[in-house]
Amino acid sequence: MSTQSTQDINIVKDTMIEVPDILEKVYEALSEKGYNPVNQIVGYIMSGDPTYITSYKNARSLIMKAERDELIEVLLEHYIETKLK
Repeated sequence: MSTQSTQDINIVKDTMIEVPDILEKVYEALSEKGYNPVNQIVGYIMSGDPTYITSYKNARSLIMKAERDELIEVLLEHYIETKLK
């Protein structure tokens, strides 16, 4: 009976990108393609359907790196910081 050792695998994650940066890049890509960015981002957040977001400039892949609740949290925090303080 041979003994086998556990194989150690190191996974390198993508460079971490912050949610505000994701929203900014997605907003810019949607604007450049002629979409209404607010409507498209809301559609994505409400439905979870990534086809609301263009693949231009990798925006669709970017927005899917954040959970939808994280997107809402960042948007709400920004609103509160700028409008209610």
